[in-house]
Amino acid sequence: MSRIEMLEPRDAYALWAAGYPPRAHNPVMHAEEHAMLALLPADLRGRSVLDVGCGSGRYMLHALHRCAARVTGVDLSVEMLERAGAELGAYRHVGGIELVQGNLESLPLPDACADLTICGLAIGHLDRLQPALAELRRVTRPGGAILCSDVHPIGHALGWARDFKSGDRHYAVRHTPHLYSHWHASCAALNLEIARVLEPMLDPADIPAGAHFDPLALEVPVALVFLLLRPS
Repeated sequence: MSRIEMLEPRDAYALWAAGYPPRAHNPVMHAEEHAMLALLPADLRGRSVLDVGCGSGRYMLHALHRCAARVTGVDLSVEMLERAGAELGAYRHVGGIELVQGNLESLPLPDACADLTICGLAIGHLDRLQPALAELRRVTRPGGAILCSDVHPIGHALGWARDFKSGDRHYAVRHTPHLYSHWHASCAALNLEIARVLEPMLDPADIPAGAHFDPLALEVPVALVFLLLRPS
């Protein structure tokens, strides 16, 4: 088995971007996305949506499909933003689409600029949870919502990694597990209401035939999904 080299997120996504699709592309992402979309409003007309850690634009596309009035994506990786720009090109006629390079802990955006802020599978790339949630709260208007997901800390305890191949080399992205107790304490400190928590399981139908995976993955949740509300 080839050795897996651990990379910092900026370096990892610079390599991964070229082959990173704008959709859920593994069983964990499918489970996470099913849960996220269950909490995403079906009709976003008239709303401004911000996707922090937007990657290749996966949730930006979902927001556009649900008729969001304005969609902004922020990502640390210039390469992933370029990939998102290519994927979103077909929607340029819609207007109200913006891509911005920035760090989740210091977003280059004004206060209260989004009705709904999404952060999918990105917050675990940061060592500290509360500063990231504070920024997500800052850019979300009072009365607005924040929809977050992360790889479940159980997976980290079992040794799972967010890994990929580039050329003939095998890499993984550094990830810090944030326990539910960390989320609860951070939200309490920031006056964010935890409205819903989902812990999706893998769907066996999403596992390709012949795939090599930890059989325990079918017995434990694979993601943590939070719907947070910023009080008015």
